[in-house]
Amino acid sequence: MRARMDPAELTVVILCGGRGTRLQERTQSIPKPLVEIGGRPIVAHVIELYVAQGFRRFLLCTGYKHELVERFAAAGPWPEGVAVDCLDTGLETPTGGRILRAAHALGGERFCATYADGVADIDLGALLRAHQAHGELATMTVVRPRLQFGVARLGDDGRVRGFEEKPQAEQWVNGGFFVFEPGVAGYLAPDSVLEREPLERLAADGQLHAHRHEGFWDCMDTYKDAILLNDLWAAGDAPWTRPRVSR
Repeated sequence: MRARMDPAELTVVILCGGRGTRLQERTQSIPKPLVEIGGRPIVAHVIELYVAQGFRRFLLCTGYKHELVERFAAAGPWPEGVAVDCLDTGLETPTGGRILRAAHALGGERFCATYADGVADIDLGALLRAHQAHGELATMTVVRPRLQFGVARLGDDGRVRGFEEKPQAEQWVNGGFFVFEPGVAGYLAPDSVLEREPLERLAADGQLHAHRHEGFWDCMDTYKDAILLNDLWAAGDAPWTRPRVSR
């Protein structure tokens, strides 16, 4: 039996380079990862989600206003033993290209990856165990988000039977918490978008597995999302600070 993967020995690559164009109310002067939730940048919440579950090494792939992210990383303060470094991956580099540069910088290590704007009460240890169990190149966390709108329940006769406020989607979507083996670099190119051809090719080759997360998940894609996450924080109900950890 292979030894269980130790989170402290894995680097977490965090994509911090995008412009955040759908959050322009906040990102004219700062990059999206530095938009605050509860008075702290959302990327800090992401880092702390991993730190709370034993991860110690982080590599922030920067781009847009990279100097501000680098200043944030250098300022910390981070818990003892935690290292947060930055890698300038270019202003226009797409997500696959950024992951490729990070993979090269890590020198052939297995690594985790995620986005700077998504939080969840995910059990990261369970994600690592799922990845180790299948032995393939990549594991992608999938989630079923709440729909943005309420839905009408219709009968066969066309009558409205009732309403349901923002139900959970039936389909699974990319939740943004990945584990990658070094060989995933062979599926990436400098101009590739991770969520398109690389993941599609990995899936076609049977090298991509899904890890289902049933709990809380949200991403700060729009100004409305930022308000929602801030409201949860202000109410003392921020689920991402209480991950569903199993042993």
